[in-house]
Amino acid sequence: MPLLASAPRPAVHSQRPLAVAVIGAGIAGLCAALELRARGCEVTVLERAPTAGGKLRQVLGVDAGPTVFTLREVFEELFRSAGERLEDHLALRPLSTLARHAWRGGASLDLHADIERSAAAIREFAGDGEARGYLRFCNDSRRAYATLDRSFMRQPEPSLGGLIAHAGWRGLPNLWRLRAFDSLWKALGSYFHDPRLRQLFGRYATYCGSSPFDAPATLMLVAHVEQAGVWQIEGGMHRLAESLRALLQARAVNVRCGTPVHDIEVSGGRVTALSIGDGERVTVDAVVATCDTAALGAGLLGSAARAAAPPLPLDSRSLSAITWTGTAAINGLALLRHNVFFSDDYAAEFDSLVQQRRVPLRPTVYVCAQDRESAAPPDPGQPERLLCLINAPPVGDCHEFDAREMAQCLNAMLSTLAHCGVQLPAGAAQLAPTTPSDFHRLFPGSGGALYGPATHGWQASFRRPGVRTRIRGLYLAGGSTHPGPGLPMAALSGRHAAHCLLQEQGSTRQ
Repeated sequence: MPLLASAPRPAVHSQRPLAVAVIGAGIAGLCAALELRARGCEVTVLERAPTAGGKLRQVLGVDAGPTVFTLREVFEELFRSAGERLEDHLALRPLSTLARHAWRGGASLDLHADIERSAAAIREFAGDGEARGYLRFCNDSRRAYATLDRSFMRQPEPSLGGLIAHAGWRGLPNLWRLRAFDSLWKALGSYFHDPRLRQLFGRYATYCGSSPFDAPATLMLVAHVEQAGVWQIEGGMHRLAESLRALLQARAVNVRCGTPVHDIEVSGGRVTALSIGDGERVTVDAVVATCDTAALGAGLLGSAARAAAPPLPLDSRSLSAITWTGTAAINGLALLRHNVFFSDDYAAEFDSLVQQRRVPLRPTVYVCAQDRESAAPPDPGQPERLLCLINAPPVGDCHEFDAREMAQCLNAMLSTLAHCGVQLPAGAAQLAPTTPSDFHRLFPGSGGALYGPATHGWQASFRRPGVRTRIRGLYLAGGSTHPGPGLPMAALSGRHAAHCLLQEQGSTRQ
């Protein structure tokens, strides 16, 4: 069964094809463009950055955006919809160990693709009761995903009423078990007594740029998504964007990088044209905007487009990050591809991030060691490609981090690593930093928030912008829209936008 209902197929007409412009060549934009072109539309993709990929970018030859590839079936369905096979374009290898986690004092725990193997590791780490709690958690996270997959994530514009109607009376008990009114942190307390395990599984809230103390318990479904398979893309994550762009170019879709959109023109309540580049004007029948929706609300794409999405105030934004990217030697605890080094006070960490809007003094650190799962992993102590990340507040439009602050942040990151048994020698100073201000410049209007609106409270997911807007012919997609951030969710949003556009606009014009 396809993951999404099939989009309308264009009828054979003598009419001209529908002219669609896609703003943004991130994953949502590339997926929307591929879907629209496969249905006969004339598509142009306009990207302000010099390369395609959006957040799926590289710095100094290192993946500096999303590093985890999950829900492979979403992309398999996308490629099939375009008459292609995913495996003909990307080489994917499943990871048998999902991630390594470490705490102050040297304690560490690996999670594996095999649930029973993870349960055995947790039993050795924290005891039999915690292992039993983990198995219950896995069962409930699987149920949460199964309940929300088609009734929520696959719906272009979900509502609470629609969710209940889709579940039917037989499915109401499953909806109740989702514990949507509980925070993720509170729900985790019913599975785990060891605070380290609550930290580990509470971290899934940060995949949406949110705090586990405020995010709804439904986000436990992220655990199932990872358990269902984490994949490594040979050649780097950016290969996904490159493959999609190559497919578009082979289908005569013009992907115009280095071409910002200045104004979305509206006449009679309907999109008519775009002002781009150095004053060029492009007439269109419809537009899919995959930029951060806050850019629309802020008027960065013209005053008429403000009606398409509300502005996003600071207290509603998701988290940002500070990253260090490049090549350096790292010693101590052996790393895997994905590694998490936890702070010793999670509550204080998120109080700093969410309430005080400050970088924590003792941050949790994520390290992606991108050569560790390669055919020839680095020898101990040899330089390797690294992405080091700590969460940061989304203050990129109101605060520029100076050299002193960046030195403090680097030292805080190195301190967490050291307390967890990892040393990053002086070469760490050579890693290229990216701050919330840098992310704000890369993704205008966002304030540096990397995941759109924060997912705080049970209503947050229903308040996220949907596909349709008040402006006819203007549709939204991307990580700041429904169903949320992350590669597969962005891909789904792009397909949602394409399908809604085709249903409402048809595929041809007089």
